[in-house]
Amino acid sequence: MSQQNITDVLVVGATGSIGQLAVRSAQRHGLRPRALVRDLRRAEHLLPGVELVQADLEDTASLRRAVNGADALILTHGSGGDPRPDARAHIDYGGVLNLLRALDGARPRVALMTSIYATRSDVPGATPWKRRSERLLRASGLPYTIVRPGWFDHAAAGQRRLVLEQGGRGDGGIARAQIAETLVQSLLTDTALGKTFELIATEGAQQSDWAKLFGALKSDEPGSVDGALDPADLPVEGEPPTLRTELEAIRSLGGTNG
Repeated sequence: MSQQNITDVLVVGATGSIGQLAVRSAQRHGLRPRALVRDLRRAEHLLPGVELVQADLEDTASLRRAVNGADALILTHGSGGDPRPDARAHIDYGGVLNLLRALDGARPRVALMTSIYATRSDVPGATPWKRRSERLLRASGLPYTIVRPGWFDHAAAGQRRLVLEQGGRGDGGIARAQIAETLVQSLLTDTALGKTFELIATEGAQQSDWAKLFGALKSDEPGSVDGALDPADLPVEGEPPTLRTELEAIRSLGGTNG
């Protein structure tokens, strides 16, 4: 179990398919989830009885109110459904950037959900924005776990055995509920700290020893903004100047991981 005392958990993307399940999983584990939402009326219908906080990932002032007092953050947000051509930059990446800025020195534990294709440049439609969001979190110096799930619910009923991989070349599917449970368990298990991994499910029963599952993974290199075994095909020095400046600004707020 985690040595960090976690009670209040802010779930970002709480009305999404993974976010709703993460809220329920947190409740089952005795945590007190708070849902960050834009539309209160819709959220009241989807998450009855859950504490709601109205905020927008593009409004840092509203995010300051949302993160206040949170012991941990579960980030399941995504730009899906946003018609803007630059939505991934604004939401997938910009949402993480703004949340980190909004913390104002607070140091909650963070579980960030990205994508199994976060580091893939050979997959049609894949972009580097989720990978860039991961880099921000690593640079922040916060205690974190980064989960890169495979295709949501593209797994048969008997495929419940969790497979945690590293190296950015994995592929496959997994039940949404298992993704949500993994995110919550990563907050409660110290062997998950400082780890980045791809997550799929194969034939077999789900394991119950989370410390062992996370413990088998290689830790991200202290001071690095990339995950353990990530391909070296997106060098920071080759990134646009604005992104390099934002990365250094986040690094200066909290130091490097380690």
